[in-house]
Amino acid sequence: MEKLQEFREFEYQGWQQSADEYHYSFGSLTFQMIKPLLDTVNAQAGIKLLDVATGPGYVAAQAAQGQCQVTGLDFSLAMLAKAREINPALNWVQGDAESLPFNPGEFDAVVMNFGILHLAEPQKAINEAFRVLRGGGKFAFTVWDVLEKSIGFQLIYQAIQTYGAPDVPIPPGPPFFYFSQPENSINALENAGFTNPLVEQIPLIWELESAEHFFAAFYKGTARTGGLLRRQPEKNLENIRAAISETTQPYLKDNKLVVPMSALVVSAEKL
Repeated sequence: MEKLQEFREFEYQGWQQSADEYHYSFGSLTFQMIKPLLDTVNAQAGIKLLDVATGPGYVAAQAAQGQCQVTGLDFSLAMLAKAREINPALNWVQGDAESLPFNPGEFDAVVMNFGILHLAEPQKAINEAFRVLRGGGKFAFTVWDVLEKSIGFQLIYQAIQTYGAPDVPIPPGPPFFYFSQPENSINALENAGFTNPLVEQIPLIWELESAEHFFAAFYKGTARTGGLLRRQPEKNLENIRAAISETTQPYLKDNKLVVPMSALVVSAEKL
């Protein structure tokens, strides 16, 4: 239990300091999954939709543009501040994905865009999504695809593995790519009581200004990978940065980095 709490605190502190860089670096990438995510839960005008781990509120904002009645929830005050800055009129709530502050059957749809990767006990969050959904409602979440198809993660992890200090202490959490395996996602949904699980793969393109922008995206704009990088001895960090400068060269196009990525949208229904 203590280790779970350590991981929660690690993630919280990571996102508290990453909100601005995440918005700047990852926003254009994760934004590409919003339409598939909302389409999967039939986010039509008038439905009550909960966006869990809303971050800067991109999904909630797009659902609101489609006339959904939206609530965006996140545990990070810094992320919620960014969400309020961008969309001050929407309903933002601080709360825990693993213990949602809502009544049973309160929502017609629940979504989570990449948030499940940052939870100490993701099964609890899936169970909670089931609880707050009405019968006939849908839940969907997104995750990165396997490392071989998510080139950005492949490049940064290869550099860390080759040049990073192996004993840098970070609190252990669930395997980052656990839900990249469709059978794991399907099992978790069925364990919560969901039916008709589906997994769809979506190819993405991540455009960045430079190799330094790519490095900063992970160093400043993520909790878990950034935490690993920020704890590296200076010499190791220099070597990682130099490796990234080299390995990103094949993805330079018209003075920009164009990095292939891939994600999964996972969904199911509550009967």
